Amino acid sequence: MIVASRYAKSLIDLAVETKQLEEVRADMKLIKEVCRDNREFVMLLESPVVKTDKKMYIFNEIFNGKISATTMTFLKMIATKRREGYIDNIAYAFDEQYKTYKNITTVEVISATPLDAANKDQILALVSKSVTGSVELIEKTDKSLIGGFVLTVNGQRIDTSVKRKLNDLRKNFSGNAYLPDLN
Repeated sequence: MIVASRYAKSLIDLAVETKQLEEVRADMKLIKEVCRDNREFVMLLESPVVKTDKKMYIFNEIFNGKISATTMTFLKMIATKRREGYIDNIAYAFDEQYKTYKNITTVEVISATPLDAANKDQILALVSKSVTGSVELIEKTDKSLIGGFVLTVNGQRIDTSVKRKLNDLRKNFSGNAYLPDLN
């Protein structure tokens, strides 16, 4: 979303200029979590029925004392510009732009069981060789994979799961022209 990206960029520029980048990032992470966990809050922000001053009051009630003055001023400015419906998108865009600014690569690993420390270190070491900068590891579990893992780095997906291998075998056997149809 272009609007969210532009506001996120201006907030990053402001945070860098005032030397509060890490503090603002923590604030935006909190806002992102609140928006992710509370769909009603996002719907309220997007609602044209609720007046801007009421939304600003809600911002104060939720975030006062929990976020920096810079971020609170930014939220108020967004509200006065009637862009409060974009706040969740701005928080996501801010996170992506922060990672780009700090040269952080996000790696997602989905496995059937939680990874132990040795496996995490091995994956981080392997990925660190192929990317520049630091690596952020996001770990998820999905029991339907049966075994193996799915690794996503920079939009590339490596699927070594048992589930995928079984699906590949199923496709190979279903398309075999040498076996007669037994139905």
